[in-house]
Amino acid sequence: MKTVALIPIKMNSSRLPHKNILPLGEMPLCWYVPHMLSTVKGIDEVYVFCSDMEVKRYLPKNTKVLQRDKRLDGDHVQGAEIYKEFINMVDADIYVLAHTTSPFLRRKSVENALDKVQSGQFDSAFSAQRIQTFAWYNGKPINYALTNVPRTQDMEPIYVETSGFYIFKKDIFTQYGRRIGFTPYIQAVSGKEAIDIDTREDYEYACILNYKENPNE
Repeated sequence: MKTVALIPIKMNSSRLPHKNILPLGEMPLCWYVPHMLSTVKGIDEVYVFCSDMEVKRYLPKNTKVLQRDKRLDGDHVQGAEIYKEFINMVDADIYVLAHTTSPFLRRKSVENALDKVQSGQFDSAFSAQRIQTFAWYNGKPINYALTNVPRTQDMEPIYVETSGFYIFKKDIFTQYGRRIGFTPYIQAVSGKEAIDIDTREDYEYACILNYKENPNE
């Protein structure tokens, strides 16, 4: 059962210019996730999918770089278009889609989720932050009744996707166009692991954290 990791990278971004190559600790932001995935048991190959081959200079030496069409760098291009292009170029049974904007992801989290999918018990997995507090959507509470306010420790938790990683079997995407299947495993990640760097404020917050030498262990 072949498992391939896909890391799509765009060398520039509108919200935070040159985000992926900004320094975080001693390395650029885009270095951490490829490095972590290269240590994950069960992943056979790790690919960065980028239109600009200059990205190689910012990555770990053992990371494979596959060049994609520049049209996929457009601001209105959906992620599914990028994933489809990659899957057409690199065949595998299971794909691990990860994003460099979650540099604090831990190897053990990915390994645990991948093991659940490789075992056949689940057809997909994704990282999510477990939140156990009063939550509202569209003007209404979604996990408690206003007439019966529980203690927070007794509440039903909700899970918010972090976009850190998604793991899916090939046919889940090729047949149904989904990165989350019908029997997904939810991998809960900690507050630090859940950080997703999209804005200048996100980046500055990540920089002031107590950054360890090996943050993905």
